[in-house]
Amino acid sequence: VIKTAADGALLDPKGRPVRLTELTRGRITVMSFIYTRCAAAKACPYATGVLMQLHRASAEDAALARKLRLVSMSFDPANDTPERMAAYSALASSRPTAAPWHFVTTKSQAELQPILTAYDQAVDRKANPADPTGPLNHTLRVYLIDAAGRIRNIYSSGTLDVRLVLADVRTLMMEETQP
Repeated sequence: VIKTAADGALLDPKGRPVRLTELTRGRITVMSFIYTRCAAAKACPYATGVLMQLHRASAEDAALARKLRLVSMSFDPANDTPERMAAYSALASSRPTAAPWHFVTTKSQAELQPILTAYDQAVDRKANPADPTGPLNHTLRVYLIDAAGRIRNIYSSGTLDVRLVLADVRTLMMEETQP
């Protein structure tokens, strides 16, 4: 156990308020911080691709679908509005038997900042806002959170591999069945 997964005020794709703890308790959660304008190959698109593979795997495995939840959380609330996140959530809608995949944002930078701090997610503006990989600098961090809301692993660009994440999720599933 690394630490307890922090809470925060979020908005779902319909603009309704949701608490982060609602998305990090009760199921094993794989959560990535992203922003939709990111084009860096080993960053947000890569993390979203890994979550997509997990989503696909859960569509073919009922036990995994029951135990797993995916969360893609934006750290660019000015641009990643609930409407923009709704467009992204279409990624998940084609697999109704898969684990739920939530696409969330925050109302403002002020509501986002404590969440970023709690998860040690560094984000800052690039000197060149027209950078072809996107206007924000950030480290790739994807969190594995157990059903009790404890962070159990943090993957980076060097360790994020769908096979490893899936093995870790299955290990947590086995822990849940132990007396």
